[in-house]
Amino acid sequence: MSSSFIPELITARLALRPWDDREVAAVVGGGRLPHWADDFPADGDRVVAGLFGEHPRWRDGHGHRLVVERDSGLVVGSIGLFWPPADGVLEIGYGIVPSRRGRGYASEAARALTGHAFTAPGVHTVRAEVELSNPASARVLEKAGFRLLSEVRGSGTASYAVTR
Repeated sequence: MSSSFIPELITARLALRPWDDREVAAVVGGGRLPHWADDFPADGDRVVAGLFGEHPRWRDGHGHRLVVERDSGLVVGSIGLFWPPADGVLEIGYGIVPSRRGRGYASEAARALTGHAFTAPGVHTVRAEVELSNPASARVLEKAGFRLLSEVRGSGTASYAVTR
């Protein structure tokens, strides 16, 4: 899908915008673009970009987006919803590059994309899985309005969700 028809989501400090074909190709091919933070892309960005061919709906209007720092114009991470919804539930994933962590960007982006998810017909819940060994990611979700549903100690993960 052409990203030119998908509007950006704007927050106080960020713009969440669709990936364009050039950015996907650069991430998959190991290239660099001048509008990226020095430490973008991270491993998770490479994985997601590599799966776009198998999951084209991940790039639609409610799918994956790049996180752009408005002050600098640099891409500092990515965030996305994994389409299609299952019984009204979508999963969210996100990552901010190490050089920009600790600024609240992940929570700000998660709040914005979660709110946007609820504009899709039939979507009533956005959920996320985090590793128990990553308490910072759990704090991101809590700051974005998600609530802990369960911890599965044997698997080392916790489930969080926010419901409309």
